[in-house]
Amino acid sequence: MNALAQTLWRLAPMHDAHLAQVMELEQLIYPFPWTEGIFRDCLKAGYASWVVHDGPGALRGYALMTMAVGEAHVLNLAVDPQYRRQGLGRYLLLHLLQQARDAHCTLVLLEVRRSNKSAIRLYQGAGFRQIGTRRNYYPGHAQREDAFVLALDLD
Repeated sequence: MNALAQTLWRLAPMHDAHLAQVMELEQLIYPFPWTEGIFRDCLKAGYASWVVHDGPGALRGYALMTMAVGEAHVLNLAVDPQYRRQGLGRYLLLHLLQQARDAHCTLVLLEVRRSNKSAIRLYQGAGFRQIGTRRNYYPGHAQREDAFVLALDLD
């Protein structure tokens, strides 16, 4: 991880005030972005929701996760394309995993697009393994895309 970059990153709980910047990134990154309403519902439900700002305060990434009954589920982890390959995705993921451990979760699950090779590498590098496939899980332009279901045992 780029130590200089990490010293500039500021991790904070996501709030409604962040949603305009979150939506800008969401629409930039994903061909089928979440709506602002989905993010608002996640915040209202009390999901673990985090943003990362750089030194000047621009939002560079965010992550959301649910936790219940000893299990965590990573819902969304996104990094500004200009800030990828600097360790920011790993920084966010490791923070979520620590949150899951602190909440006494023993299992973390997530879905990832079959075509998202960089995200798959990130998750596998953190110890996730594929436990299944959800057929036609993600929307696509020509057809729906499968998701790999990944799991990490925290025990």
